[in-house]
This record gives sequence, C-alpha cells and structure tokens, in this order.
Amino acid sequence: MLAYLFRKLLTLVPTLLGVTLVAFGLLRLVPGDPVEIMMGERRLDAAAHAAALHRLGLDRPLWQQYGAYLGDLARGDFGVSLVTRAPVWNELASLFPATVELAFFAMAFALAAGLPMGLLAALRQGTWIDRAVSGLALLGYSLPVFWWGLLLIMGLSVGLGWTPVSGRIAVEYEVAQVTGSMLVDAALSGQPGAFVSALRHLLLPAFVLGTVPLAGVARMARSAMLEVLREDYLRTARAKGLAESRVLWVHALRNALVPVITLVGLQTGSLLGGAVLTETIFAWPGIGKWIIDAIGRRDYPVVQAGILVAAVIFVAVNIGVDLLCGLANPRSRDER
Repeated sequence: MLAYLFRKLLTLVPTLLGVTLVAFGLLRLVPGDPVEIMMGERRLDAAAHAAALHRLGLDRPLWQQYGAYLGDLARGDFGVSLVTRAPVWNELASLFPATVELAFFAMAFALAAGLPMGLLAALRQGTWIDRAVSGLALLGYSLPVFWWGLLLIMGLSVGLGWTPVSGRIAVEYEVAQVTGSMLVDAALSGQPGAFVSALRHLLLPAFVLGTVPLAGVARMARSAMLEVLREDYLRTARAKGLAESRVLWVHALRNALVPVITLVGLQTGSLLGGAVLTETIFAWPGIGKWIIDAIGRRDYPVVQAGILVAAVIFVAVNIGVDLLCGLANPRSRDER
C-alpha cells in the first residue's frame, strides 16, 4: 500500500506545476488592465500608470513574473492581493472553512440520500420505485444550479420564510471562529439559537449544491449494484446457505461501493465548481465567491491561489479515493 501511495504522490508535482502554468497564462489573456480596474473612474496619466505597474511587478516580462510566482510558492507565499494589499494566504484562510463546510454537508446529503435510493432502485428493478429514482436522478442532473437555487430562494425563503436568503448566521449572533465551521462554533458559543440559525442558513445552499452529486451517486449505485447482483460469487454464497441480508449487504454492497467511491472523488471537482455559483447566489462567504470577485477585478494573485488550492484539493481527494478503492478491492491497486 505504501508503494501504491508513493506512485500516486509522484504524479502530484507535475500536475500542480501544470495547473500553475495554465492559471498564470490564461489570466494574462483575459482583457483588462488591473491598474485601470483598481482606479475605477479615476484616470491616471501615462507616468502614474507605468509607476503603478512597476510597483505591482506587472511591467516585467511574463517569464520573470512566472518565475517569481513559482519562487514565492516554493516559500509557501501566495503573494499579496492587488486590490486589498492584504496577504492572499490570510484571505484564503479566513474564507476557506466556509467552502469546506458547505461542500462537506452537500456531499454528506448526496451520499445519505443518493446511496439508499440507488440501492433500493437496483433491488426493485423494473418497479415504480426504480422508475421514480431514475426519473429523479435525471431531473437532478438536468437542473442548472443557478436556476434551482433562485427557485428555492423564491419559494422557501421569500415565499414561505422557512430559510434565510444569504449569509452563514443571523446578524444578532457574534460567534468566535474557533474551528472554522459555523455550526460547530455556534454550538460552542453557548448562545441560545445560534446553532439553529447557523443550521437554517446552511440547509438550503447545501441542498442546492448537493443535488447534482446526489443524482450521480444514485445512478452509479443502481448500476453498480445491478452489475454485482449478476455475479457468480453471489449465487455461490446463496448456495452455501448464507442469509440473503448477508449476501446483499456484505458481499454485494462492498463490491458495488467501489465505483461509487470513485464517483465521489470525481464529484468533488463538481462541488468546487458548483460552489462558485452556489456561493454567489446565497452570498456565502467562501472561496468560490472570492475567486469570482477577483476575476472581475483582475486580481491575479487571488485567482491563482484559488485555482491552485482547488487543484490541490481535487488531486488529494482523488488520491484518497484511490486508496479507499484499494482497501475495498485490493485487485484495483494493480489496475490503477
């Protein structure tokens, strides 16, 4: 297993190096001058504009800028925001826990609902339950996140008043950031109603963000379980007199989970991408909204840091998924 992990880690460095090159290059191709955007309606003469570019280091050749960028990364420095002049690492550290909390509960919801739905559909193949699950999964795939989120805001938040429209907690609560998770910190604060407020703020964005992963998990669990149920070793297990519950939930489920685990890793990238829209719609103070705002301001260090962090998370989660698949099915270590 250690050799298997080492082989996976070897792919991490060239992958992330490629991400830095693509992020750096594509940002420079986007039209717009960061200095002019920072100034807004103010106009600078040529000398002041050149001085601002020099101060920000944007007047150097691109290869020198990229080399300096890699040198800063090697020291663990993400640079300084061109707009706020604050260290990018500090902004990232303050916003990242909100995105982690949202993505975690979205995926937890997708697994808690999608996995039983898919398994039940497989065990009831051809019935109305199977057709209902397949239809709901197709609907979940088809719903655009921005439209689905706005629809639920209009219906549940504005119309019925069940959930808040935006933010992480009501303004009347002052909660110290201890763990970064608003739910945990609200529970630790000892303020009556703080935990309930944080939970109400989290439910709707997590539900919206988890809709697409839920559909994927349900479809994959159904397909994987149907395939496993046709295997010879299950007929052998039944012939040996094993209880049907043991055949299904021990022998069949373990092998059916391997493709589901793989899908969860792939869906992590979708969660990070979907979080951009979800955080924007619900004004959720995470890195998705942070990156979108930075793109509009041409804040190069912020966008580069956000893209790199998203890539690191995606690669790390997929390595972890490969390890879990290897534990669930040791033969898969030789296939990957």
